[in-house]
Amino acid sequence: MATGRNHRPATRSRGIPEATVARLPLYLRALTALSERSVPTVSSEELAAAAGVNSAKLRKDFSYLGSYGTRGVGYDVEYLVYQISRELGLTQDWPVVIVGIGNLGAALANYGGFASRGFRVAALIDADPTMAGKPVAGIPVQHTDELEKIINDNGVSIGVIATPAGAAQQVCDRLVAAGVTSILNFAPTVLSVPDGVDVRKVDLSIELQILAFHEQRKAGEESEAAAGAPAPAAATPAATAQTENAGPDAAAGRKGPDGDMPAVMPA
Repeated sequence: MATGRNHRPATRSRGIPEATVARLPLYLRALTALSERSVPTVSSEELAAAAGVNSAKLRKDFSYLGSYGTRGVGYDVEYLVYQISRELGLTQDWPVVIVGIGNLGAALANYGGFASRGFRVAALIDADPTMAGKPVAGIPVQHTDELEKIINDNGVSIGVIATPAGAAQQVCDRLVAAGVTSILNFAPTVLSVPDGVDVRKVDLSIELQILAFHEQRKAGEESEAAAGAPAPAAATPAATAQTENAGPDAAAGRKGPDGDMPAVMPA
């Protein structure tokens, strides 16, 4: 089985834009769901809707892969799964180390989606000596003193940082020095890395703050809409008098659609 350090994906050399690369996992997730339902083909419109993009953008993205579908038939689901998986480098084994086995790190270690997507958790590493040897998700935790040896022995090129913010940069520096060239950072801090090292940051608090912004904006728009709505017109003295003098039969004939008396009677 090929390992990550010796086989890098060729997306950059093939000139695929980063924005397209970022959407490929969305297409793959939608295609995998179709494959699990034994759906043989899918149109660009259906796949775009499932992935949350527009169909024109999807067709443009697939053109970088050399896949154009068949008019009147659509795209072959199984072939696209293979094609995108190959482009993302998921047809080979990617050993990963997770550093920081607190609540978040342990949750990541227990995530079952790694293996099915081409990633193998090679080691769990933590600075707490009392954690050493304790199994998490069936993998014994190892101390950070062993970090460099672990990376070298397993040919690791992808590291996941789930440490507190204060320790993240030091861990990052050690990972890079040991040969890791891609880092997924869950620590709430910005990492400084040399050229040639890719960092993807996952910050749940930032995502929640962005959602809070949108919720506040929606609430403001609703308040403005409510403030701008015209107030119900007050009954004029003439209309009130006419209503009072019209008698019960006339009043009964002027009920609203729900059987209630209208607030303002027509002249």
